Amino acid sequence: MSFTEQKAVDFKQTFEDIPEALRDTPETQPSSRPPLAAILLGVLGLGAIAAGLGFWYVGQSAPTPVASPSPDASPPLVSSDTTLPSPSPTPTATESPNPLTQGLLGHLPYEEAPAEELAPIVPDGSIKLRRAAAARYQEMANAARRDGVVLVPISGFRSVNDQDYLFFDVKAQRGQVATQRAQVSAPPGYSEHHTGYAVDIGDADVPSTHLSPDFENTRAFQWLNQNAAYYSFEISFPRDNPQGVSYEPWHWRFVGDSHSLETFYKAHSLTQNEGER
Repeated sequence: MSFTEQKAVDFKQTFEDIPEALRDTPETQPSSRPPLAAILLGVLGLGAIAAGLGFWYVGQSAPTPVASPSPDASPPLVSSDTTLPSPSPTPTATESPNPLTQGLLGHLPYEEAPAEELAPIVPDGSIKLRRAAAARYQEMANAARRDGVVLVPISGFRSVNDQDYLFFDVKAQRGQVATQRAQVSAPPGYSEHHTGYAVDIGDADVPSTHLSPDFENTRAFQWLNQNAAYYSFEISFPRDNPQGVSYEPWHWRFVGDSHSLETFYKAHSLTQNEGER
């Protein structure tokens, strides 16, 4: 027997000695590398999932539409037992008083005449009026003298400082309250004498009636009452005047030009309009 044949016999015997279970040839295992079709299916699946997530995100980000109320929809009924809150009142603007049109204790505000516009009506120059008023006063006094009446100018232009003394100092000296003093004297800043158009007049023959209601019984007052208008003078505070100032038959004012007329009558008109609001 040759060497080759002997090896074949030995291999056969050895193979036969192996148990049958061990001699079964194992089944061929499939390759671990996935086929191309499976890869394509996986890619398509992932794409579908990504697309689905994208649509879901867009849907979550979009604003939720609000349904418009139907024009035919009826308003909700409110129970009669329900107390509705009261509406808040609408604030309204409050008008502040205008100091230029508001009076004080029955007197109206007036500006002080410039010194350069004043002219004397007495020889010593202590009593002055505005030039137009001074000229007309001199004409009036001369006319009265021709009729046998001597007019005496007692007071003309007064500064605010002058009026301060006449109101506050005299009030204190006489123990008067402000309302009492205001009946016979204006507070500073509220006197017609500031304008240079007002003048207090007396009768030279009856000096005891100066600045007194008794002045109305003198010849001087009677003459003024009949003739002052010819010279553009008028009484400022007659009886029962709307300002509530005491009757002053000696107090006269000039209204013979546009400025003097506006000075007094615009002040009265503005104050009346303020009172009607």
